[in-house]
Amino acid sequence: MEEPPEGPERPEPRAPLIPRYHGQGYRREDVDRRRRWIEEQTRCALPQVGASTLPTESFRGNIENPIGTVQMPLGVAGPLQIRGEHADGVFYVPLATTEGALVRSYERGMALLTRAGGAEVRLYQDENRVAPIFLLDSVAAAHAFARSLEAHFEALKSAAEATTGHGKLRRVECHPVGRRVIVNLVFYTADAQGMNMIVKAADAVCQWIATTLGHDRYQIFSGYNGEKRAAGSLFAGGKGKRVVAGAEIPARLVRAFLRVSPAAIVELWHSTVLGHLQSAALGYNGHYANGLTALFIACGQDVANVANSAVGITDFEVTPGGDLYASVTLPSLSVATVGGGTALGTSPECLKMLGCGGAGGAPRLAEIAAATLLAGELSMAAAIASGEFVAAHGEYGRNRPVAETPEVTP
Repeated sequence: MEEPPEGPERPEPRAPLIPRYHGQGYRREDVDRRRRWIEEQTRCALPQVGASTLPTESFRGNIENPIGTVQMPLGVAGPLQIRGEHADGVFYVPLATTEGALVRSYERGMALLTRAGGAEVRLYQDENRVAPIFLLDSVAAAHAFARSLEAHFEALKSAAEATTGHGKLRRVECHPVGRRVIVNLVFYTADAQGMNMIVKAADAVCQWIATTLGHDRYQIFSGYNGEKRAAGSLFAGGKGKRVVAGAEIPARLVRAFLRVSPAAIVELWHSTVLGHLQSAALGYNGHYANGLTALFIACGQDVANVANSAVGITDFEVTPGGDLYASVTLPSLSVATVGGGTALGTSPECLKMLGCGGAGGAPRLAEIAAATLLAGELSMAAAIASGEFVAAHGEYGRNRPVAETPEVTP
């Protein structure tokens, strides 16, 4: 083959790598230097990004290439009375958001629930999962492989739990697809969200299978998990905490707080269920993602888990006595009170505000999250049913400059 004719050398495009500095650059001086470097590269001043009060060494393990912090408003909604097994009392819920009208909307629902005696909340499941996939030689071999794992559960459990002091392997579920087998490993992760923990444990399980049983063709992720994305499998649970919140609300309070009747709420629910079905939506809800995102940011949660946590079902009913019964069912809610961002910056303060800081707080946080979403569903449904939705966003949801009041000389 002939060599291509030589031509004039083209200069390589200038694309310098972001500086790492000493120990990956978490010292204050390194973070400041990196930010100044970015300012030079982008020709953009970043004084607010640099105006951080957080010790930069605390970023280690949470972020790479740090240049400062972002800031956003933090509001509080309440009072919210909850009657749960882990959360029992009156709460004021921190919500970090830039969406005007959101905090006020959730607060209206919370005030209604509190006047009605509170939201009743129960936690059903508390699990997390990783699902490797193994490739076998044939359908028959895949069948034999799946059967064999049942007999080796104790060995798999030992291999998994040797990697962690907190995670516990509860069960192994096999899902065959042709000659491949998805091996769903279901763990208890205590107060941590725990994905890093259980992926390490799952890798140990896969290595045991490869070494002991001779099946070494596998991928650590199959896509079955529903991790950080909406999936139908989430309704079966196993991806976080299954939690349900509900309340019976007298018709007089519905009219007083929401300015609609219970029948109007249910009629709206009926119509919008049809819309959800027509769009092939997973589950039914008005705006779980709004409340979850605001609560997750405030409390240092992994915000991408909103994708799986927001899969659920809202239900409205008119009782035989003419009152309203409202409920939310969250089959795969991912929350944590240890690890990740829960100890970083202002997150511990927000968790302590809810009485959820540290070990033992995750079930309580899950029940608070469910009650918060119930409040939001009630308020949004009423805003649409009463025709007030657009006006409410016009009043609270626009960032209008406030006109200065002229000084008056006495």
